[in-house]
Amino acid sequence: MCIFCDIAEGKIPSSKIYEDDKVIAFLDLSQVTKGHTLVVPKQHFDNFLTCDPEILAHLMQVAQTLGKHIMEKTGAKGMNILSNLNEVAGQSIMHFHVHLIPRYSEEDAVQIVFHESEKQDLDALKEQLQ
Repeated sequence: MCIFCDIAEGKIPSSKIYEDDKVIAFLDLSQVTKGHTLVVPKQHFDNFLTCDPEILAHLMQVAQTLGKHIMEKTGAKGMNILSNLNEVAGQSIMHFHVHLIPRYSEEDAVQIVFHESEKQDLDALKEQLQ
């Protein structure tokens, strides 16, 4: 059973801030920062790569509108927008969703840090990806 499908179907209560026929948006229980919101398609898709392109486009339009609204209403100074894909990337619920995480300062409870990795042969990588 998928908890996000149950929320979308109204079987489990949520702190819903938006809903239409394709997506639902609700406050994340963890509230990493004040206003942390999940935008979720009502139809089940495992992740970003399997989501129907039309639903994905609509979901991102909703996420953009909600992102602006959340920043205005909370006074956030920035926002992280992210989606994890598979467990190795931190996906814990296997139903596609986008996190809108308002940011108030560099000391917020969420930190995204990029570390330098080993040097890559960009020409070889470009060839591999074309």
